[in-house]
Amino acid sequence: MVNNKAILTTSDWVKGISRHGELIIGFIDSMSMVQEAVNVTVVKSDNEELIGKTIPMSAKQVESVPTGQTKDTEQLEFLIDLALSTGDEAWFIELTAELNLRKQMVN
Repeated sequence: MVNNKAILTTSDWVKGISRHGELIIGFIDSMSMVQEAVNVTVVKSDNEELIGKTIPMSAKQVESVPTGQTKDTEQLEFLIDLALSTGDEAWFIELTAELNLRKQMVN
């Protein structure tokens, strides 16, 4: 799905403003091409009640968040926990491989 800034796909990290004016950061859980809508699982928000919930948003309400290429060990451990909590096995495997490689390079 294309919004005005980038091509969006499932599992992309996005940020945006909800219909009620709340800042959200999360990842795309699912999409509807017909309705030009995305369901975003909220990881951070200025409304703490939204954290952990999946909310519908227009693709025009969100923009892709660039992912950093270098992550420190603490960031990788946090992301591994997030991958486990969301049931994203492929991402979990990718992150644990990156963490193991980082640990091997230190030793």
